Amino acid sequence: MHVAIPLYRRFTALDVAGPYTVLSMAPGFSVTLVAAERGPVSDDWGTFRLEATATYDEVPTPDVILVPGGTGTLDVLSDEALVGWIRQAHEHTRWTTSVCTGSLLLGAAGILKGLPATGHWGLLDLLEQYGAEPVSSRVVTTGKIVTAAGVSAGIDMALSLLGQAADEATAQAVQLAIEYDPEPPFTSGSLRTAPEGIPERALHLLTDVPA
Repeated sequence: MHVAIPLYRRFTALDVAGPYTVLSMAPGFSVTLVAAERGPVSDDWGTFRLEATATYDEVPTPDVILVPGGTGTLDVLSDEALVGWIRQAHEHTRWTTSVCTGSLLLGAAGILKGLPATGHWGLLDLLEQYGAEPVSSRVVTTGKIVTAAGVSAGIDMALSLLGQAADEATAQAVQLAIEYDPEPPFTSGSLRTAPEGIPERALHLLTDVPA
């Protein structure tokens, strides 16, 4: 099972690294980081880089595409090299997935029309402009399309995907191997449970990043 993860300037590191770790560990799975050009691509803070080892043209028909989000997502919604690759690859995939604001790129590719989908809570409503039905849920699966909420939800999505694409025992073994057993110190990881004033502070953190 060949997974392709597209990189673009100002992606969020955990959107890539979490699912990458889950799927790379699974027997029979391989993951390739792709971009318009081979080479390093900077995350949304500009201090962390991942290297794309193939171009979009070199990976036209992966079995799975996994589109990350990031503060740079809005800047690439009209990037036809990226969006066109998503659109064309989707025609051949067994699974088309996204993390965080990566669902907006699926929307820009015309993949989410009339479908429920999720993404980061801060920009979730923007999915409506692509004809999608925004859903405030950790993971949303419709047919072969799987979308995840913000950032850390990519790990949940990858494990869910693995359970369907392989089997539950494989997903459970990977979950244990990475010791994914969250016990957060606070209950502020959701809009439903965040104390008053915390959502505003969180949005400030998301917007106060280097351009």
